[in-house]
Amino acid sequence: MRCKICGITSYKDAMMAIDAGADALGFVFYEASPRYISPSDARAIIKKLPPFVEKVALFVNADAQIINSYCQEAGATLAQIHFEAAPKLYEHLFIPHIKVVRAKEPQDVLTYSDEYRLVDAYCESYGGSGKRVNLEWFNGVDCSKIILAGGLDAQNVALVKKYGFYGVDVSSGVELCYGKKDSEKVKEFIINAKK
Repeated sequence: MRCKICGITSYKDAMMAIDAGADALGFVFYEASPRYISPSDARAIIKKLPPFVEKVALFVNADAQIINSYCQEAGATLAQIHFEAAPKLYEHLFIPHIKVVRAKEPQDVLTYSDEYRLVDAYCESYGGSGKRVNLEWFNGVDCSKIILAGGLDAQNVALVKKYGFYGVDVSSGVELCYGKKDSEKVKEFIINAKK
């Protein structure tokens, strides 16, 4: 499974995650989040990163103009849309994007089933809550286009491999505190997801 480490706020954490085998890094451009980073601070990190690593910009309740300009300023390669956006918003994006499904009930995991999407547990806040999606909802579902997020850590990530998810996304499960990653947790998470 591919691994995304989200909530990156420092170059040190970014390189530690890459060295541990992360396929993607997440930068939170949502000011209400304790993991928020400005586009200019994200750019200072991203411009020093090696190639072949996806740089994902996370947005909540932003319009297409903000998403396009923040991604361009930061050097992000993918936008992650964490809110129910009108179809018109996606038409106006200049950057590749992925939609996030905040699953409240079993049928929600089938939303956007014809495209790659991130499935997270529903909660009032957006991301990094540590709340898990009920794994039984994925029984019999083609998970090959799903990136699973929510409540994952080094101990439980191995349990989700049998579903055949495209990838996994972790933030709070590998942290020392908000926005600061624990290198041992990151390494263990990636080893357990990929082995």
